[in-house]
Amino acid sequence: MSVTIRRLAETDIPLVAALEAETFPDPWTAKMFVEELSQASRAWFVAEDDGLVVGYGGTAILADDDAHIMNLAVAPAHRSQGIGRRLLDTLMRAASELGAQRVTLEVRAENPVATALYESVGLESVGIRPEYYGPGRDAIIMWGDLPDAERRPVADDSGELILAIESSCDETAAAVMRGGRDLLANVVASQIDFHARFGGVVPEIASRKHTEAIVGVVDEAMEQAGEALRLDGPLSFSELDAIAVTDRPGLIGALVVGVAYAKGLAMATGKPLVGVNHLEGHIFANVFADPAVKPPLVALLVSGGHTSLVHMPEWGVYRTLGETLDDAAGEAFDKVAKVLGLGYPGGPILSKLAEKGDPAAINFPRAMMKSGDYAFSLSGLKTAVLTHIRHEEQAGREIDVPDLAASFQQAVIDVQVAKAVRAVEETGAVAFCLGGGVAANHALREALTAAIEPLGVHVSVPPMSLCTDNAAMIAAAAHYRYVHGERLGLDAEPSARGPLDTL
Repeated sequence: MSVTIRRLAETDIPLVAALEAETFPDPWTAKMFVEELSQASRAWFVAEDDGLVVGYGGTAILADDDAHIMNLAVAPAHRSQGIGRRLLDTLMRAASELGAQRVTLEVRAENPVATALYESVGLESVGIRPEYYGPGRDAIIMWGDLPDAERRPVADDSGELILAIESSCDETAAAVMRGGRDLLANVVASQIDFHARFGGVVPEIASRKHTEAIVGVVDEAMEQAGEALRLDGPLSFSELDAIAVTDRPGLIGALVVGVAYAKGLAMATGKPLVGVNHLEGHIFANVFADPAVKPPLVALLVSGGHTSLVHMPEWGVYRTLGETLDDAAGEAFDKVAKVLGLGYPGGPILSKLAEKGDPAAINFPRAMMKSGDYAFSLSGLKTAVLTHIRHEEQAGREIDVPDLAASFQQAVIDVQVAKAVRAVEETGAVAFCLGGGVAANHALREALTAAIEPLGVHVSVPPMSLCTDNAAMIAAAAHYRYVHGERLGLDAEPSARGPLDTL
């Protein structure tokens, strides 16, 4: 058994509500848990065993800065295994981090096991609330001091600590994650301003900026992790369990910087090195953010460098169903935006304009939508857009940019949705996830959800913060690789190419 304690996510609530109903005669409803998650003065956690929620607990900060343990439960089959104690320790640390100094709770008078658990962390009985849980069921009121927020050992049983580094394109990023779920730090240094004047990423500039930024980015991540762990300084490299790095695919010069730095850290500290495929990272952004994501699944990866459909029949096994034959989706967006003089990166600007336009205004081609395979082609659509612009200019007509943007965007979306639906149906996937920078496109997210959810398939789209390149997704993927014993040798070299099928 390998139980992980992590923050409660909204997707956990149906399972938590079911366990609540199984445990208590007067259970909280799913709506009550949803309301709890929306309040900043709350901290909720779940215990997860191989993807199954087996326990949960929550604490609230009261008006006088005391904490109240509101709920704590463990599934019957998982009791007497120390899970309740781990959840309680986590809740007390969280309450301390929120500024509380004392904690209180109520426990059923007829529950000596729970009372003993609370006494084991220093809580004392101070009174009785008669019939608090109903006729004939009294509650014992317990109070105690919270542990001081002093430096404490990092090594515990809540999962390994991994520092992850990402430098595949034009973002220098570092993250620290514990147990594949608990994100302690996530730092991203963007180079957009440096590349904007050239209308796109310049590989030589990207490499140089990574070299300039990587030490500071990693140091900041270690400082953030130290703060998250309530240490009296940055997390020490000696307290890490592993170092992870994106080693493919991407701009080779940019990858070299991240891999070389990670190798240096691994050599200096003696910590194991884990290599991560950037594309797998985009899939694991969903796995990290949405615990309901499980194989068999289909992933659509759309970014400035990639457009592909991937089937994951089981954890860590990939089959690329189809890729773009020419331009990637993000690349096509940026090129059209550049022709329209919208600046760089133009994709987000174009998508924003599309919200004001008519997607049916211009009938652009839907290349390969009925090709019978999973390949994509966007160069023809891009050419059709450029031809339309030229014709309008030659005719002396002003271009309706919102209509053009909406029509172009819809042509891209229609093909991707059609192929994603077919892939889900033909593979028998139970989950579908979206990844990559273009995953931030609201229209694409909504269209995929509307088309695939009615098939009874769970649809996951990553939070906006995890759409663009980041190291949190690399840390999440590295967790899987690390616990399965995969290591990257110090003689390994990065690669500009890296099909997922080779993993």
